[in-house]
Amino acid sequence: MTQPRVLISDKMDPKAAAIFREHGVLVDEKPGLTKEELIAIIGDYDGLAIRSATKVTKDVLDAATKLKVVGRAGIGVDNVDIPCASARGVVVMNTPFGNSITTAEHAVAMMFALARQIPEANAQTQAGLWPKNGFMGVELTGKTLGLIGAGNIGSIVAERALGLRMKVVAYDPFLSPERAIELGVEKVELDALLARADFITLHTPLTDQTRNILSQANLAKTKKGVRIINCARGGLIDEAALKAALDSGHVAGAALDVFVEEPAKASPLFGTPNFICTPHLGASTDEAQVNVAIQVAEQISDYLLSGGITNALNVPSLSAEEAPKLKPYMALAEKLGRLVGQLEGEAITGVAVETEGAAAQLNQKPIVAAVLAGLMRVYSDTVNMVNAPFLAKERGLDVREVRHDREGDYSTLLRVTVTTADGTRSAAGTIFGKGEPRLVEIHGIKVEADLSGDMLFVVNADAPGFIGRLGSSLGQAGVNIGTFHLGRREAGGEAVLLLSVDSPVPEPVLWSVCQLEGVRKVKALRF
Repeated sequence: MTQPRVLISDKMDPKAAAIFREHGVLVDEKPGLTKEELIAIIGDYDGLAIRSATKVTKDVLDAATKLKVVGRAGIGVDNVDIPCASARGVVVMNTPFGNSITTAEHAVAMMFALARQIPEANAQTQAGLWPKNGFMGVELTGKTLGLIGAGNIGSIVAERALGLRMKVVAYDPFLSPERAIELGVEKVELDALLARADFITLHTPLTDQTRNILSQANLAKTKKGVRIINCARGGLIDEAALKAALDSGHVAGAALDVFVEEPAKASPLFGTPNFICTPHLGASTDEAQVNVAIQVAEQISDYLLSGGITNALNVPSLSAEEAPKLKPYMALAEKLGRLVGQLEGEAITGVAVETEGAAAQLNQKPIVAAVLAGLMRVYSDTVNMVNAPFLAKERGLDVREVRHDREGDYSTLLRVTVTTADGTRSAAGTIFGKGEPRLVEIHGIKVEADLSGDMLFVVNADAPGFIGRLGSSLGQAGVNIGTFHLGRREAGGEAVLLLSVDSPVPEPVLWSVCQLEGVRKVKALRF
């Protein structure tokens, strides 16, 4: 196996490179590359480890012909073109937990700084003014903190705030009632949070839904005297509207660690009374820098060496522990997808992936992705588990996942059913022996076969002498049969044949087989 090669293109703790080398991954550290320099060398690498400086744009991805994975040491991936990476089959990972505590603590620190006007009091004191009567702060105890976003970082902030004897209300569409109870927060709608909160802190990604979530209109709904903290993403707050609210006194104070434009060389908020800011320091602690560097190196190494997928943003996660158990199922899924894709091709409008028995107890997402990878390979040889779901969606395929608790004739079973204008067609398989994937049913007819190499699929009317005529036809054309698998619905009814052959069957030979009496369909297959 060729050693995978990774480029670290941003300044990162040295432990990242050390971990890559410990795992046997070749690594080059080249921080500070220009876009043109990155494009010139990225084609040599299987993995790319970045922070926020490197911009992984379409141009970069177009040049990254070997690239399999991009790992972001940190949470935000605004600097990665994820749709483009997905289309090219590149996994995009981040490290959402490495700097969670650090960022949460920074938000709490900003909240204290706002409550007691610490930055301005410090500046005036050091200027020799001793402004003891000029600053009147507020206590945090007993105040209501409004969390916009209660994920990894938001939940840590909530825990710290509860320890300060604050009441915490949270707006997060993904927060379940059970999780809210576990956190000790009250789940509310956004308008209720705006009306009740004495302090508001934001902990949500920047999306089309969250952009300017604190707009001019929403800022007007806030409680007079509210204080606002944002250590998440620039663009969550309308900065011009926030300045107006500060100037009017409706918002008593604001603390931002992030801005719409960064580096923030200028901002309408600069110089505004009761406004404090830091230069995106949320993740800037020694511990966080080490943690995210270690995590991104471990994650990229796991993926390149064992197929483990952790904290991926564009493909189902698959732990290094799960990968060996799922490997034979994913091989079976890919083969079944490849089979139905070759048989039905462009006519497919939908696909259902069903699991029974032991297969139903596994992580379904990688299995579904493997089915789609096999199916979509009809259209492109560069399809993999990452871009297959993207391509299937692009083609308008309806994809369904069905899990059955029942156990039928096999202790574990995977069935792929495709929908076409002519109805549905299915293929089912199981795992034999030492993880060997095996076809056990096609078009509702029981037939056992190993799907590998070049094969010939024939649907015919069950009649005496047909197998002999088929064998003679292939033999006369110089096509050697390796294995022969057949099944039928009933005596004299529809039958199917799957033959493995030593070489691809030429078109003229396929045509001659089509002319045999009783033949209804002939298809050359390759696995």
